[in-house]
Order: sequence, then structure tokens, then C-alpha cells
Amino acid sequence: MTTVLVVDDQTLQRLGFRMLLEAQPDMTVVGEAAHGHDAVRMTAELRPDVVLMDIRMPGLNGIEATRRISASGGRSRVLVLTTFDLDEYAYEALRAGAAGFFLKDARPEELVVGIRAVAAGDCVTSPSLTRRLINAFTTSRPQQHLDPVHLSREQQRQLALLTEREREVLAAVACGSSNAEIAAELHLAESTVKSHVSRILAKINVRDRVQAVIFAYDVGLARPN
Repeated sequence: MTTVLVVDDQTLQRLGFRMLLEAQPDMTVVGEAAHGHDAVRMTAELRPDVVLMDIRMPGLNGIEATRRISASGGRSRVLVLTTFDLDEYAYEALRAGAAGFFLKDARPEELVVGIRAVAAGDCVTSPSLTRRLINAFTTSRPQQHLDPVHLSREQQRQLALLTEREREVLAAVACGSSNAEIAAELHLAESTVKSHVSRILAKINVRDRVQAVIFAYDVGLARPN
């Protein structure tokens, strides 16, 4: 049974999410929070599989709540809800440790599938959404190059662990390419690409493709179009 904590400052939104999720045979809502402080406290107390987190809330917003939940080292994974086109904070929420993000206007069945994926340890940011994220939130960031001066010691160490092929694969992931697309582009078997991605995640110490994309932009392996 997948346990979910719903975090949203709007009562009707929380009620809607609860009704949807509790209609699923494999899900249960263990609690509701109206702001970030309650979200952090209730996550520690209830240890849900997934925290469905709104970003814009009074008091402690979803970004800081996500950061605190991720920093606690607990088992709960955060799935951020965003309007995306209006919400300039989605990128920062992912940097704060969210497992992925979902659009609030997504179909109910898509949200259910996304929650199951996050609970299973996957990332729910599809390649198309990754492209939109990168286009929206990196064009205004300073261009960064593979210059050790601009990188932290940890970033330098992690980058040095990557082979040339792994850097190519990571750059392609950062552009939003799927494993199949990367395989075709680099003339590799898709299973080989999956192995490369797994090794990359381990070497740079991130848990999913979203965090890998952020790392790639931070160290300059990828740049906005």
C-alpha cells in the first residue's frame, strides 16, 4: 500500500486529491497539511511513501519544505505540484531534492501513475517536460563552462569520475532525450544506455534523472539552446 501525504493550502484541492487517491486500491492518504511547516512535521511523524507537495503556500513554501524533508534523510519522496508555465520556482524545488514534478492540470490517471512511479523510486519527469523545464529555467542562468575554477571540489571530483562516453550520455539526458533516443544518437544498444545512466547516477551521487539534469547544467556539461 502506497501512503501519501497531501500538502496544499487550498482545502478543496486537498479534498479532491484525497478522493482521487483513496479511490485507488493500492493507495491511502495518511494526512493533509496546509503549509510547509506542517508538511515537514507530519512527514517526520507519518513517514509517507510520497509527499504530494504544492509550491506556493503561505509561511514555509513548498521549496523550503522539500529541502528540509530531503535533508532529513528519511524514506519519503516529494512529488511537486506546479502550474509550471506560471510557477518559476519548479526548478528550485527540484534542486531542493524533489523526485519530480507534475502539472496541476494533468489528468487524474496520470497523477496516480506518477505517484506510483515516485513511490517505486523512479522519476516522473518525462523527456518532454524535462525539455520544457530546461528551456524555462536555464535560459536566464549564467553560462557555465567546464572550468574547475567555477566548480566546487565535490563537483570536480564527481565530474572526474565520468568517462567521456558517460559525459556524452549525461549531456543527452540533460537535453531531455529518452534512453531510446540516446541509443540511436550514439549508436548504442538501449540496454547499454541504461547501464551508463545507472553508473552516472551512482558516480555523481544522485537518485534520479532530474537531479542528473541539474548536475549537468551546474557543471556546464549542458547549456540552454
